[in-house]
Amino acid sequence: MSKAGALDLAAGVGGKIDKSEVLSAVEKYEKYHVFYGGEEEERKSNYSDMVNKYYDLVTSFYEFGWGESFHFAHRWNGESLRESIKRHEHFLALQLGLKPGQKVLDVGCGIGGPLREIARFSSTSVTGLNNNEYQIARGKELNRTTGVDKTCDFVKADFMKMPFPDNSFDAIYAIEATCHAPNAYGCYKEIYRVLKPGQCFAAYEWCMTDSFDPNNQEHQKIKAEVEIGDGLPDIRSTGKCLEALKQAGFEVIWEKDLAVDSPLPWYLPLDPSRLSLSSFRLTSVGRFFTRNMVKALEFVGLAPRGSQRVQGFLEKAAEGLLAGGKKEIFTPMYFFLVRKPLSDNQ
Repeated sequence: MSKAGALDLAAGVGGKIDKSEVLSAVEKYEKYHVFYGGEEEERKSNYSDMVNKYYDLVTSFYEFGWGESFHFAHRWNGESLRESIKRHEHFLALQLGLKPGQKVLDVGCGIGGPLREIARFSSTSVTGLNNNEYQIARGKELNRTTGVDKTCDFVKADFMKMPFPDNSFDAIYAIEATCHAPNAYGCYKEIYRVLKPGQCFAAYEWCMTDSFDPNNQEHQKIKAEVEIGDGLPDIRSTGKCLEALKQAGFEVIWEKDLAVDSPLPWYLPLDPSRLSLSSFRLTSVGRFFTRNMVKALEFVGLAPRGSQRVQGFLEKAAEGLLAGGKKEIFTPMYFFLVRKPLSDNQ
């Protein structure tokens, strides 16, 4: 089980950052973004520092609100959020055609919620690639708790420079993670390199849709809110992702924005007009409770200074995601299944 209590949340804020330096880390992180005068090129050139600071600061909040799997999901009527998240992960495993004993790579694995679910569902060995030390430590602890530590592990590394030999993995996937890459082509090319010939890569990408208008100030504001709230150097369009995959050498089997025909909108958990007991902490009432709880914990010194600021930019992210979803200019589930040819001549 994930950490769930208020004191666990407070203790985790800042990750591996010294608690006395959390506020300073928040200020440095914020300065990367548009709202504080930051530039896209600066975010891209310093993406590793920016993303590491982001996940040190927010992982405890994510785990408190979402559990072990930090992603959205295509959702059916009558299906709970937790059920949809598991099915979203199973769908990925089925699309990849995973078989028992295969060696699989999870690119940008977080604390390993999907890794554990997919490993148990498919009886595969999954390696989680992550550049954040705190998340890896949490993931290893949860792997031991769930009993998959003998078949699944974590590697600390940048997914733009993977420490694996060519042709290492039978399958590779990424769930709402490669959006942190400063360059889609560079990231996909590394994935291509370490994937065995004839095998597949599947992912859910965060993207701006064709409805996004770069000349629309409201659209740009929404995009900037998502970037600061979610540690992103930039949000690419679906077309740019597809182009980068082809440039990297992949054959596209199929691709689709799964948000388009989802019976329930992916952003439903963030909608303030909605009440839910099963995902109470994500509702407006739950977020109000969390906001005031964090304020109190920081006031009495149980949470480090800067915790409220982290809660603040996560609230901004929720607002941006909700607005982007409703206006259909943003999707967190542009899905693609691609294949590495058996030879470079194919």
